[in-house]
Amino acid sequence: MIDLRSDTLTRPTESMRQAMARADVGDDVYGEDPTVRLLEERVADLFGHESALFTPTGSMANVLAVRSLVAPGQEVLCESGAHIARAELGAHGAYTGLTMRTWIHPRGQVDLPVIQSIFAPDMGPFFVPTAAISVENTHNFAGGAVLPLADLRDLREWATGVGVRLHVDGARIWNAHVATGTPLRDYGAVADVMAVCLSKGLGAPVGSLMVGSSDTVAEARIWRKRMGGGMRQVGILAAAGLHALDHHLERLADDHTHARLLAEACGVDPSGVDTNIVVVSRSDAADFVAAAREAGVLVATVGPTAVRLVTHLDINTSDAERAAAVLARL
Repeated sequence: MIDLRSDTLTRPTESMRQAMARADVGDDVYGEDPTVRLLEERVADLFGHESALFTPTGSMANVLAVRSLVAPGQEVLCESGAHIARAELGAHGAYTGLTMRTWIHPRGQVDLPVIQSIFAPDMGPFFVPTAAISVENTHNFAGGAVLPLADLRDLREWATGVGVRLHVDGARIWNAHVATGTPLRDYGAVADVMAVCLSKGLGAPVGSLMVGSSDTVAEARIWRKRMGGGMRQVGILAAAGLHALDHHLERLADDHTHARLLAEACGVDPSGVDTNIVVVSRSDAADFVAAAREAGVLVATVGPTAVRLVTHLDINTSDAERAAAVLARL
């Protein structure tokens, strides 16, 4: 089977397993795991922030990041297809008591005039004030679309002027970096807090990081423990993340090439495929997924009429070509 359901399905390479086996470890709840500390320091530096916090999941990293900006009874604005709104099971409201309002963009982009129109300043005890704006780069359900740096900078400038802070869900920020050549520090500069993932395109078996100021991360560390995310000799997992940063970052360009190959096979304009995700519109989405499975290709629905294909570390050029032939026929 050629598995295109998600880039979370990658398995550790043999060299990654060796790095994990050799990892120097300690008790991370005590702050004594040297490999975790190395990973946190490295990722914080990559994005030009003071500190970072290793978490078991991207959803936890996002919840910790957003709650650091938005108090109970305040709101965060995001695009309607954002992962924090659509795919985290209401965790933000459930854990922190915030509310959420959305704008709609077919490519998940920053729409500054619309954001400005729905922004709610503090107008007293009758209205919910906007405390933060969240953007997702790349945008998963918009087909891995990249948010242009210029748009992010314009948003940041306006948000700073009105006293609103900015969260970047950068689960696949690595793909945006490789696709555009934009330095990671430039992406980091627009964000008050970020969440970045190691277990998607980078191919680590587990792990994400929340990135922000030292004070913000120190408070998030407490909340991580409160949410059940305190881990012990987790350097074994952090070592996989360090290995991924060393060996799997630039190769993301291969995934992007394979995605455009699949897009063309499915009748999707490849010029609109920014990174490693292709969304195909199908009125018979469920039947299409079943037929593809019968033919040896696993894909997934992400809506009643939308099928998603995701390329990743475990899909080589031969796999992509074989899948393209199957999907084109179907």
